[in-house]
Amino acid sequence: MTSTVNLEGKTLSSTIAKLNAPLMQAFDPRLSSESPVAIIPTPTYNTQAQRLADFDTLTAALEYAAAGAAGYNFYDAKGNLRSVLPYRALRLNARTSAQRLLSLGLVSGDRVAIVADTTPEFVELFFACRYAGLVPFAMPVPVNLGSHAVYVQQLRGMLEGGQASAALANTDYIAFLQEAAEGSQGLRWVGTPEQLGKLSAPDIALNANDPDEIAYLQFTSGSTRIPRGVIITERALMSNLRGIVRNGLEIHAGDRCASWLPFYHDMGLVGMVMAPMVAQVSVDYLATRDFAIRPLQWLRLISRNRATVAFSQPFGLKLCTLRVRDSDLEDLDLSSWRAAGVGAEMIRPDTLRNFAEKFAPAGFDARAFLPCYGLAESTLAVTFSQVGQGFQSLRVDASTLVDRKLAIRLQAEGRKYSEFVNCGRPLPEHTVKVVDDAGQELSDLRVGSVLVHGSSIMTGYFNNPQDTQKTLQPGNWLDTGDLGFVFEGDLYVTGRRTDVIIVNGRNIRAQDIEELAEQQPEVRTREASAFGITDTNDVTTIVLVIECRLTSTTDRQALTSRLQRLVYMAFGVNCLVELVPPHTLPRTSSGKLSRFAARQGFIQRTKLTDQLSAESGDI
Repeated sequence: MTSTVNLEGKTLSSTIAKLNAPLMQAFDPRLSSESPVAIIPTPTYNTQAQRLADFDTLTAALEYAAAGAAGYNFYDAKGNLRSVLPYRALRLNARTSAQRLLSLGLVSGDRVAIVADTTPEFVELFFACRYAGLVPFAMPVPVNLGSHAVYVQQLRGMLEGGQASAALANTDYIAFLQEAAEGSQGLRWVGTPEQLGKLSAPDIALNANDPDEIAYLQFTSGSTRIPRGVIITERALMSNLRGIVRNGLEIHAGDRCASWLPFYHDMGLVGMVMAPMVAQVSVDYLATRDFAIRPLQWLRLISRNRATVAFSQPFGLKLCTLRVRDSDLEDLDLSSWRAAGVGAEMIRPDTLRNFAEKFAPAGFDARAFLPCYGLAESTLAVTFSQVGQGFQSLRVDASTLVDRKLAIRLQAEGRKYSEFVNCGRPLPEHTVKVVDDAGQELSDLRVGSVLVHGSSIMTGYFNNPQDTQKTLQPGNWLDTGDLGFVFEGDLYVTGRRTDVIIVNGRNIRAQDIEELAEQQPEVRTREASAFGITDTNDVTTIVLVIECRLTSTTDRQALTSRLQRLVYMAFGVNCLVELVPPHTLPRTSSGKLSRFAARQGFIQRTKLTDQLSAESGDI
């Protein structure tokens, strides 16, 4: 099992081995100074005094981390270590690449687009941009290679939205990027990391970053609308990172991270690339596509390398629960996992319970669950629950929640309830409040719009003053677009405003309808999407699209009728049900189900159906 580390454009696995030889031997005593060079992970225990993000800028943090032995480790789909990038090598490579980028005629503040595959090259290029004073932004890898045109259009939109001056992708995706870049205004250079590495690296001075510089743009995942470029400054970034590693995770010496999260998502980029580095912690990576095919490999990384911190979106935990066989549990030891972060989408209590029950035989402790809440517009994190306490939840009366927007704790058994996970308290220098439609702050347990104020709030959306003005309220309060309530100082998120369907004056949560569908035994994929469609007469109809494997017309009709009856009994409204094949419902680049795209797809399909029916004389 061999691999290489690219240092200043050269293949120097032996050089890295010599740099870290004593540390390698400490990590694995079987190695001696005379042993053949073999690639091994960067150590868990570092050689320098730990500093927890007490830096002014990201590159200042890397300058310190480079003096130690920790770093990034990249694994393939079979769980084999394929490349290692110690922080010291990252610093050298990034500074050299920064000079090459500047040789292209780029100037401070120019934007650089990078297709963010889970590779050392992406990380090097991202930090190279910061050393050069350039503003990087990560673009997604395709969720489905079959959707060529859709992916190219997505890249083109980001290139234009970010007004990129240069763009890079590895050889797997460069053809997509080149196609997307055709005709782009202001784009000076498009290429691969290898092509950049062939350019000369002139001796150009690299100036220190200023805390008020733009650190990067983060494009939102677009689960409810078209993605927008969030402007994050160095000051906002470092504030959020301090809160994450000190207060949210309580990072300490001996911690190690493991991640499958995509580098183009804020949780993957900020939470699992930047946060470990600013705390000088090692990380083990599995590519997102490899995790999706075999989630067991992520758990094996945690088990084998004794990782203590690993985050997932809820659908990732669900995937592990469904895909990992009971026979595989015998080879897992998850007892080292002390902070199992969960966030980035609505957290359903049953998802956590099912995961904990499934992996308890493998040593997983449910007290490791660490629900949190955040969004790209606040860099990443806003609230964290308490480390070591597991997840807590509240069951509230469903009718009162819908009719009065009030979360009344369930007093009697047998009544229909909604259950919400406690997402914890705001990080230092941050405040959360819940307001009504008039902007007045609400008392405990009253449901309204969630607003956030703090030091890690975005400057705005890049080149989009209209949306910036809508989102940043007077006093620099960030309107998150989420609904929720506060109870005893903790935040409970109930959904997004755009996911509330108003029918006959009643506010019905899309999640509640989806949960009804997902409880049906025929819906084995547990995937459903609910939304509202309003016609020209201003009449709103609820639509429920469900992934289902049933092929019999009789069985499909029976499921459809049952669901319509259940929705009417629960909410007093009619519902249109559409059954679609597995893997049909669209997801965002970060893997979340997209109701926005599901709604658009439904409208397109029904328009086509109506057109075909009209042409055939059925209407």
